[in-house]
Amino acid sequence: MGPLTFFSQARVLIVTGKGGVGKTTVSGVMANLAARDGLRAMIVQIVAPGAQDEPEAAHLSRLFGRDEPIGYEAIVLWAREGTKGGVSARAVRPDAALVEYLHIHGMRRLSRRLVASGALDVVATAVPGMPDMLVLGKIKHMERAAAAGQPDAPDLIVLDAPAAGHAVRFLQSPYGLLEATSGGPLQAQAKDVVEMLSDPARCQVFLVTTPDDTPVSETIETAQLLQQKTGVKLVGVVVNGRLPFLALPARVEPAELAKMAKAEGARLSSGELQSLSAAGQLRLRRQEAQAVQVARLASELPLPQLELPFCFSSELGPPELEQLTDAFATAVGALVVVSQ
Repeated sequence: MGPLTFFSQARVLIVTGKGGVGKTTVSGVMANLAARDGLRAMIVQIVAPGAQDEPEAAHLSRLFGRDEPIGYEAIVLWAREGTKGGVSARAVRPDAALVEYLHIHGMRRLSRRLVASGALDVVATAVPGMPDMLVLGKIKHMERAAAAGQPDAPDLIVLDAPAAGHAVRFLQSPYGLLEATSGGPLQAQAKDVVEMLSDPARCQVFLVTTPDDTPVSETIETAQLLQQKTGVKLVGVVVNGRLPFLALPARVEPAELAKMAKAEGARLSSGELQSLSAAGQLRLRRQEAQAVQVARLASELPLPQLELPFCFSSELGPPELEQLTDAFATAVGALVVVSQ
């Protein structure tokens, strides 16, 4: 499966996973691959009510080699020269989404009063599930613009969703509001969002995990809850941070390592040889443990797996982004084998 086919399956890709597994990085990688193939990709992040900023926003900017803050107005992170392809990003706040909603529906005077009175944030969060509903409503508005082919609309929207613990509640909120309301604008908005979430031609969900015990367990649990409580379609699991495979023996004695080092023109101290031997054993155990978790994930969650390698870097930037994008393109290409 080529990238264009992969990204043509839905206009909205929701990316979620346990905190710390790299879902923001994966969101950037997906958008970057789409942009390579000439698509306009928009990464949407969520700013919690009352928060001034999110660390994920700074990480996303650095990933593309930029230092501009990501706010409600979209900024360009990367543009492919000579094509329309590129990556933009924006951070959606429930209060700002409410103001835009009121403007769209001809209630500018009400929005100005809410802002002037300082009650905007209170109104945006007063009803349980309302902040999530406002964010998803904005995504729905962007998706409709993309479907209509509006000139400034993105071809692909990648939603860097809340971590797994909040993701189920986040995606379930419009269903709850739809059942709890009997009519009016709120029910109409909830109905529109539910229709988007439940249509796999418009919206799909990717889960992200690392090949470790706790993240894999939480990913399996999250997938089951999403299938039970929401109408979203789960289409794949991105296994992030898999160590490149090394064919290592069970143990190499320091004396044998000394001979190997000497053959390469290196002389190592006794302490260095001991450390090198221990490091080899540790790497072998980590590889084996990751393989066990990947196999367990495949057994308990029968979804296509797309692997991204571990990056040996303290901070990710454009070089690592390109490395990961290349790996993701390879994983996407392998999906054609899975589908046959």
